[in-house]
Amino acid sequence: MIRVIKHYLLSLVATAVLVSASASAMAADASQRVKFASAPWPGVTVKTTVAQTILEAIGYDTNLMNASWTIALQGVARGNIDADLGIWMPTQKSTVEPLVQSGRIDLLVKNVPDARYDLVVPAYVWNAGVHSIADLQAHADKFDHRIYGIEAGNDGNEIVQKAIDANTYGLSDWRLRASSTAAMLAEAGRAIDKKQWIVFLGWKPHWMNIRYDLKYLEDPKQIWGGGSSVWTAINPAYAKANPNATRFLKQMVVPSKIQSQWIYAYGYKKQSADTVATTWIKNHWDTVGHWLDGVTTADGSGPALAAAKQAIGG
Repeated sequence: MIRVIKHYLLSLVATAVLVSASASAMAADASQRVKFASAPWPGVTVKTTVAQTILEAIGYDTNLMNASWTIALQGVARGNIDADLGIWMPTQKSTVEPLVQSGRIDLLVKNVPDARYDLVVPAYVWNAGVHSIADLQAHADKFDHRIYGIEAGNDGNEIVQKAIDANTYGLSDWRLRASSTAAMLAEAGRAIDKKQWIVFLGWKPHWMNIRYDLKYLEDPKQIWGGGSSVWTAINPAYAKANPNATRFLKQMVVPSKIQSQWIYAYGYKKQSADTVATTWIKNHWDTVGHWLDGVTTADGSGPALAAAKQAIGG
């Protein structure tokens, strides 16, 4: 009987050890995982792939969920997603700000501090005297009273349509022509090739800024809300529990010129996001080194930069 009880107790101890080890492994796995989400936009797609490539090189597991920007942001707020690198401010402010104020997300860093989202014209139109949205009405016939936009429901389209409806800048007899981003840029490209006058939604980072000589129109009434920037949104609980990965994400700041080059290679030259990310990293270890300053490998065994270089090469 004593032998049976002893055997039973030993079994309980062994089971407890296994459960404890399993729980520890699960906790370790969770601390070495980063779940991203993003809208299917070229810029945030490549930027997230760059982040994933570096994180995986230093021992993290990552995954990416593609969704509309609102669904991606809600995923961060719920904790299903750890981070989203594509939050445009102030154009998305009405959706983002309540989540920040309620503590459901944190805006970690302006990862593209010099972004723009405004109306643009080709340089030859600018040189002819159209420097501001306020100048459009005086040349309405040359523009065919038309502003080209992107997908219906986009915040940029809504800003333009509200301006038309309110006769801001005297635009009441203008029309917004909404279409896809690809269709808008194709229309712009045809007009630019023929030196025709056109005004359309423009933003940077994007390959359009490399492919075409564009000028962003001044906005004295600030219908666009002032200067733009792209932020990294992070789940607060994740940030607190994972300071190492969070440090990297906070330090990953990308000038719009660099991200425009990524988008040009990915969205215009049709290279894969993985190819663009890996090629760029191999040639820019100084910048990656700044991003990884003070960051360790996922298991904490050593400096992240050395591990990344060994894994990626270059």
